[in-house]
Amino acid sequence: MNQKQKHCLRLFSIALSLCGLVPTGSASPSAREIVKFSPDYPAGMIVIKQSERKLYLITGDGTAIRYPIAIGKTGKAWKGEAFVAGKFVQPAWSPPEVVRHDHPNFPDVIPGGAPNNPMGAAAITLNLSEVAIHGTTDTMRKSVGTAASYGCIRMYNEDVLDLFERVDVGTRVVAVP
Repeated sequence: MNQKQKHCLRLFSIALSLCGLVPTGSASPSAREIVKFSPDYPAGMIVIKQSERKLYLITGDGTAIRYPIAIGKTGKAWKGEAFVAGKFVQPAWSPPEVVRHDHPNFPDVIPGGAPNNPMGAAAITLNLSEVAIHGTTDTMRKSVGTAASYGCIRMYNEDVLDLFERVDVGTRVVAVP
């Protein structure tokens, strides 16, 4: 990401806050925290602990940044290794076939930035078919901390924006039970 894109992302994050799209309270930007973490993982790697409903960005000094997340529903959560394949601010979203099957009335495309776009403020796509680490809509914020998605990792918008700035395409991602 170049400096201009980083600056735009920071301005977007500030604008979300000023527009009231970053609520206060338990779902505030302080939801992420620095915690001790196993030195077995290399700095810069993302570790998703599904049983905890937490995503860890390893800092490399025996600590990690821990973010609350929503994981895939029973039978939809993925395990294993992947890597970041792309990064997108306010991406448009087209429902995958499995989602369309359950929700046939969804439109073919929900534009980026639309209040009903489930990708939220940003998406960090993985090299897995139709899987991303992404933000959420205001109405789906309560799902963070649960098993609620079709396989994606759902984060608070303020947290996905923070993670977005910290990772690059190629970053390794591992999901463990």
